[in-house]
Amino acid sequence: MEHCGGSVETRSSRAAARRWGAALTASAAAVAAALPTTTAEAAAGPAGITAKGAYLLDGGADRTLWQKDAQTKRPMASTTKIMTAVVVLDEHADDLNTRVTVKQSYRDWVTRKQASTADLRTGDQLTVRQLLYALMLPSGCDAAYALADTFGDGETEQERTGSFIDKMNDKARELGLNNTHYDSFDGNSARGANYTTPRDLAELAKHALRKNELLKVVKSTSTQQKAANVNRLYSWYNTNKLLGSYRGVIGVKTGSTSSAGPCLVFAAQREGRTVVGVILNDPAGRYPDAARMLDYAYHVRTPLTLRRLPSGAHED
Repeated sequence: MEHCGGSVETRSSRAAARRWGAALTASAAAVAAALPTTTAEAAAGPAGITAKGAYLLDGGADRTLWQKDAQTKRPMASTTKIMTAVVVLDEHADDLNTRVTVKQSYRDWVTRKQASTADLRTGDQLTVRQLLYALMLPSGCDAAYALADTFGDGETEQERTGSFIDKMNDKARELGLNNTHYDSFDGNSARGANYTTPRDLAELAKHALRKNELLKVVKSTSTQQKAANVNRLYSWYNTNKLLGSYRGVIGVKTGSTSSAGPCLVFAAQREGRTVVGVILNDPAGRYPDAARMLDYAYHVRTPLTLRRLPSGAHED
């Protein structure tokens, strides 16, 4: 069997998906005891956050815990792919077992854009569910192209992918993300019109994590997936190094481009509370900043040693 590449989804991932709804409810009950007790304390927030924009949300109470320039529109890089996945799961949940044949154009897109890739091989058939892993773990822009081409409308690839981006913007309006706009299906913006705010991105992540299938995906540190029509095994590793490094983290997505800087959408479940965080443009250290934000939310101090990706695994 040919091996393309990085453990397989665990039982804990499935259990975490079932606990998500319960955690949201429990979070609302716990928030009064866990939130900062004074206005001054809340205003101070976590110390030393260097991100240009950041936001911390209690997922159950739907209450802001802390924010930094949270309404300023900024590029979002590959965190765009959260919406790519949401459109697929919201509109095509019955199609997760549908097979998609990888086209050469998907690989050519990655080469042309010098983009992150799941290294999908031309002619291989993968299910939509498998493509979600390829999208969210190694941040495959080839997988994003495949999903947009499959679920957009039109006669040509350009029409279908453009239609899919329209659906992403329609979904943003439906969710009330009024400061968010997409001009790409993967974060590779051609016109500089692919932007969001930390607050909008946190609301999107909260919605996304209600999807059990997506929660299982983004909580996985790695997966192995076999092509349906050839003897080839894909190994994909999650680029989110906070996952497996900070207790309770359940996702969500990394992103990085020269214009957006290092970005991170993250979430954790701890002591019955679910917290969602966003960091946009944090060249000095998105993972330590995310850990400090979670420590602030949970009133703890957590040593952080980041999970290391295998040699050759994509970094995003």
